[in-house]
Formats: sequence, structure tokens, C-alpha cells
Amino acid sequence: MSDEQRTPPELVGDERATLTSVLQWQRDTLRMKCAGLTDEQLRRKAVPPSGLSLLGLVRHLAEVERGWFRNVLGGEDVRGYFPKNEAGEWTEFHVEDADPAEAFRIWEDTCERSRKIVAAAESLDVRGHFGDQPYSLHYILAHMIEEYARHNGHADLLREAIDGVTGE
Repeated sequence: MSDEQRTPPELVGDERATLTSVLQWQRDTLRMKCAGLTDEQLRRKAVPPSGLSLLGLVRHLAEVERGWFRNVLGGEDVRGYFPKNEAGEWTEFHVEDADPAEAFRIWEDTCERSRKIVAAAESLDVRGHFGDQPYSLHYILAHMIEEYARHNGHADLLREAIDGVTGE
């Protein structure tokens, strides 16, 4: 995926259009960082001693999308796609036997559901809850941009270590 294949952010749109388009840019950036790699390369933990891999980031961000948009904002009770193991650890970063095609399908489906939830919201002031803590859609979108931007920085380092590809 090249820059031309990423959805460009709204530069003069209203606040919702700006936030959602910047979030989509970040999603597209993650996809771009993973493009053209083999399953083994996607699973590779390429920056020791970190246990991060590109595939682990995709799986993690599927969980983050699910948690914030479906469970917090949408009020659903959707369990994790990659549940805890016997040791009580979340498994999204345990990718040794993970199927990249399945992970990307889950992530893409989850992003699509997130976009629909956001589109259906009356305003950025719509609130969801995690326990007793309220969160506005405005906050959730800003947080999701931050979450993707941080992990896309990790993806930059991972991709460069895997095959030398660099760039935004």
C-alpha cells in the first residue's frame, strides 16, 4: 500500500470528519506497514527484547477497536477475539501459531463495525461507559488516534528490522 492508497485526512472538515479521517489514515498506515510480507515475517518479533510483532499489533488493535467502540460506546458485551490463556495472559501478542488471514479479517471486520457505530452516533458528545466511568465519542476517537499512532511507530521499527522498508 502506498500513500495514494491511504484515505487522506480531512484538512478543513468539521470535527467529526477530521477525527474519523485521521483515525482511518492511521488504520491504513498499519495496513501499509504489513503489506507484502509473508506470514512468517508478520509473526516475527524483530526488535529484541520486545515481544511485539506486526501480527500482534493487528490482533491487539482489533481488541482495542472492539473494546472501545462496541463495548464502551455501544454498550455491548463482546468478549475478546484472542482470550486469555491458562496463565491468565492476553493472547493477542502470542502469534507463533496465529493465522494472519484470520487476524486481518477480524481486524477489518471490527474496524468496519467501529465506523458504523461512529456514523450512527448523534454527536461527538454521545457517551458510553466502562464501569462507572463515562467516555464521550470525542474522547474515544482522540484516544484511538493516539493508540494507532503509538503502535504505528512500533510498526515502523518492526518493518525496518524485517526488510529495511521505512517511511510514514
